[in-house]
This record gives sequence, C-alpha cells and structure tokens, in this order.
Amino acid sequence: MNDIKFMLDSLWVIIAAILVIGMQMGFALLETGSIRAKNAGHVAGKQILSFAIASLAFWAFGFAITFGNGNGFFGVHGWFLGSEKVFDSVSWMNIPLSIKFLFQLSFAAVSLAIAWGGFAERAKLVVYFIFGILFTVLIYPVVGHWVWGGGWLAKMGMQDFAGSTVVHLQGAIAALIATILLGPRIGKFNKDGSPNTIGGHNMVYTVMGGFILWLGWFGFNAGSTGGTADGFFGYVALTTNLAAAAGAIAALLTAMAMSRKADIGAMVNGVLAALVAITASCAFVAPWAAVVIGAVAGSVTYWTSVYFEKKGIDDPIYAFSVHGIAGVIGTLSTGFFATKELAVVGKPGLFYGGGLHQLGVQALGVVTAAVYVAIISFIVLAILKATVGLRVKAEDEIAGLDIAEHGAYGYPETFESEKKPNQNQNKAL
Repeated sequence: MNDIKFMLDSLWVIIAAILVIGMQMGFALLETGSIRAKNAGHVAGKQILSFAIASLAFWAFGFAITFGNGNGFFGVHGWFLGSEKVFDSVSWMNIPLSIKFLFQLSFAAVSLAIAWGGFAERAKLVVYFIFGILFTVLIYPVVGHWVWGGGWLAKMGMQDFAGSTVVHLQGAIAALIATILLGPRIGKFNKDGSPNTIGGHNMVYTVMGGFILWLGWFGFNAGSTGGTADGFFGYVALTTNLAAAAGAIAALLTAMAMSRKADIGAMVNGVLAALVAITASCAFVAPWAAVVIGAVAGSVTYWTSVYFEKKGIDDPIYAFSVHGIAGVIGTLSTGFFATKELAVVGKPGLFYGGGLHQLGVQALGVVTAAVYVAIISFIVLAILKATVGLRVKAEDEIAGLDIAEHGAYGYPETFESEKKPNQNQNKAL
C-alpha cells in the first residue's frame, strides 16, 4: 500500500509540476497579446530565458535557501540540491527529492515571470539576466523559507497554502519597483499627467493565455496538497475554480459599471486576480467563501488598475494590481474565512470564532514580505541603473525591442512590408 501511495503521489505531483511549468506558455501569450506588435518576439522569447535562468539559479542556491535546514530566516544547507536529509521542511511530501524540486521550481519561475510585467517594452535584455538570477537567489527563496521552509512565519502559523504572498506578492512588488525606476513608456502620459491608452496587439492571445493560466492553476493549487490518498486535491481544485469564475464575472461587471464597456482584458485579469487570491486560502475555506474571495479580488483589481494608472504608474500588464493587490486580499482572506475543520495550519478565521489572531499573523506576513522584497529589489535595480542601465535608448524603444535587442521582428512580414514601398520608390527615383 505504501508503495502504491508513493507512486500515485509522485505521479500526481510531477503532473502538477508540468501544469505549472506550462503556465509559462500562458504568460507568454498573455503578455505578448497585451503589448505592441513591435515587442512581441522579445516578450515571448524572454519567457524561455526567464525559465532557463530560474531553473539553474534555483537548482544551485534557491531551493536550498527556501527548504534547506537552517534558521528562521533562510536555509543554509543543500546547495546544488544536496541530499534528502537536509530538507526536513519538505519531508511532508511523500515523493522523491527530484520531483519536489521540479514542483517548487515551477513556483519560483512563475514569481519571476510576474516580476517581468513591470519591465515590459522598455528594459534592457541584460537586466533580465542579472535581476533574474538575483531574484531567484536573494529575494524569492528568503520569503519562501519564512513561510514554507519552517521559518519564523511558519512557526507563527501563517496560512499561504500555494503562494498568494510567497509567489504572487513577491513578483508583484518587484514589478512595481521596476516600473517606478524605469519610468513610463514613451507616449504613455501627456504633459498634464493624463494617461493615454497603449493597447495590446492581439486580444485573442491575451484570452488564450488567460485560459492556459486558469488550467495551470489546478496544478498550482491542487498540486500543493502533495498527495492523492484522501482526495483533498479535488476539494482544492473546486474552490480554485469557483473563485476564478466569480472573479471573471465580477471584473466584467465592474468594468461595465466604471467604463460602460464590457472590457475583455478586464475579464481576463479578473480571472487571474481571483486565482491569485484563492491561492492562499484554497485549502482553508468553504466553497461559498471562495466565491466571495474571487469576486472581491476580481472587482478590486480592475478598480486599482485604473487608479494606479491615473497616479502615473505605467504597469503594462497590471502586474501589481493582478498579483499584488489580489495577493494581499487572498492572504488576508484566511484571517476571515478559514474554517475550524480546514485550518490545519494556524487558527480559524474571524468569522469562525478564531478572533483577530490569524488575521494579525496574515497581515504581518504581507507587510514583512512586501518590505523585504521592495528593499532588496530597489537596491539591486538601483545598482543596475547606475551601472549597466535599466532602460533601452529612446530610439530603440520607438523602433521596438524585437529589432533593437534581437535584430529580427516577431512579425517580419508586417514590419518589413512597411519598408518595401519606400525601397521601391528609391529605386524608381
């Protein structure tokens, strides 16, 4: 029986890992569709670069800092994956160390992919290399250890089942710092500060990317159960799906109320915001609460995306609203909705007789994680800005990063055909 359980658990977690790794395809489509065609190849291609960087850096150092035996702040054993004995904090997963690593790597890669949202359409390629390595080694693993690796927040009973804070808030804070230091894209704001719409070039890509991410989230949340024996992964999948559905409808209705338009992009972001929010609480709350959490996240995310843009923040794919604000909502939600039966980590929420204790722990986790990520991200990016520079030259940004950084267009038949009439005219002259 134990052998069968080991085989089933291992199979389930590797399938879940593949689903989460597949979310990189979702990010590639979502982000590419949400930006201009002249940067399409660059944005799509950097997803492969991002996953490659995360894979090597997390294997060498990140996994050990997150899950290796150490102190309350970071792990100090298990470099280059080491041996099973130095990873007591992940011993609850009845699977081989290699599968544990691949599953956790997929999460680290998602967090890094979120961070890139703040860099879109104006950051130098070299920044992706340097910041990607440092994010995967110095930023993500430290907070991961606090919450999931037996660190000080874990000992306090912080509830973040699959990473509303560990994965999404971290990536979103890094994206926000990058957005601020890089400054807005050329043409985004008028002299009076009013924003101009810089639309994406392919809404179908955006919708398909959102659907792929929704599918991948079943691996993200349900896979975090780490096993199959009691079938609890099905319950987690249920709360995840209910939240996503509520987020889609709530965001669309909010967009219609605020802009008088049924904004498709807002609906996609509503799905993602709801998924981000339910990620922390999917194993701790009742189905009705999942609907409430998803709806609140979807609605608030649309409002905040409009608000931050009016305040001069040029966040091309709304990474901070979708993953940051929703990450906060999701992390705090267990302090209200965690039930007595499901709160195997920490205590029940306020609405289930737990008082304010769990809400306080959740708020402390949000604040400390956000402050840590903001400080380290600012230091790293400020140093890069003062040395290699963060932003491409204005003429390169205008031409597009496909041609400026890679020497080839993502859509060569479109952009190269625009030059042919002029070339023909020159020949005629």
